[in-house]
Amino acid sequence: MPVISIDNLVKTFGRIRALDGLDLRVEAGEVHGFLGPNGAGKSTAIRILLGLLRRDSGEARVFDADPWRDAVHLHRRLAYVPGDVSLWPNLSGGEAIDLLGELRGGLDKRRRDELLQRFDLDPTRSCRTYSKGNRQKVAIVAAFSSNVELYVLDEPTSGLDPLMEAVFQDEIRRIKQAGATVLLSSHVLAEVEALCDRVSIIREGRAVESGTLAELRHLTRTTVIVETARPTSGLDGLPGVHGVREVDGRTHLEVDPAHFDELLGQLIGFGVRALTSTPPTLEQLFLRHYGDEPVAADGHRPADAPRAGAR
Repeated sequence: MPVISIDNLVKTFGRIRALDGLDLRVEAGEVHGFLGPNGAGKSTAIRILLGLLRRDSGEARVFDADPWRDAVHLHRRLAYVPGDVSLWPNLSGGEAIDLLGELRGGLDKRRRDELLQRFDLDPTRSCRTYSKGNRQKVAIVAAFSSNVELYVLDEPTSGLDPLMEAVFQDEIRRIKQAGATVLLSSHVLAEVEALCDRVSIIREGRAVESGTLAELRHLTRTTVIVETARPTSGLDGLPGVHGVREVDGRTHLEVDPAHFDELLGQLIGFGVRALTSTPPTLEQLFLRHYGDEPVAADGHRPADAPRAGAR
């Protein structure tokens, strides 16, 4: 049974339809990436899963329980890190971590001390003196010090520097090895690509794609850069081949996965000296759903391609 199960979920705020029939499955023990731009409905869905908002229609289940009716029970089994952490200004960071831990039934003090060191956080300082990044660290340390089954992370690394992001990724891997489940909403696409077993892309309140990264890569073209003994010709007439161009004596193109073998057969006739094949990144997959032509591996973008966010 899935840890998180959402079916045809709808939530409106006046005339705004934040969720428009959202479907989502998060299986036990997986790290699931939840992607979409601001306004796509990710945070609204997460707040419904946490029991902070009531759905208009559809179904949302966490551990096969209703998060609205069973919020207190469920919060003993999950930890949440928002993207913008607000803390009690009169408490120290350590006191805030302990309080957050006690609210969900306690925390592992040995893990807390280890995480304070790993995230380079001074727990004696007042919360009012913390930067945004340090406030995020407080919530992350409190969550990762808790022995829970589910971690719901909504832009958790917002404000962290690259070194701390690397520490965060290590901790996610540790959590996964321990058998916990993670729902990770993030704009750091490289982070999602490095950590997630499966990904769901949400647009305008609906999931437009869901699957493993390998499965989603079949939706976009692979970039090929080839050096041949003789000049290539006729490649742009092959089915599934796009954007053929010559750059510094090499042929650059994009090919639909279903036609890759046919392309290779044609290239052999020109005497292949070197060939690089690059599958699309998660960023390219993500941009595809917002009216943007994927950027090639060499950074080339067709002159007539719209920019990200174009409708």
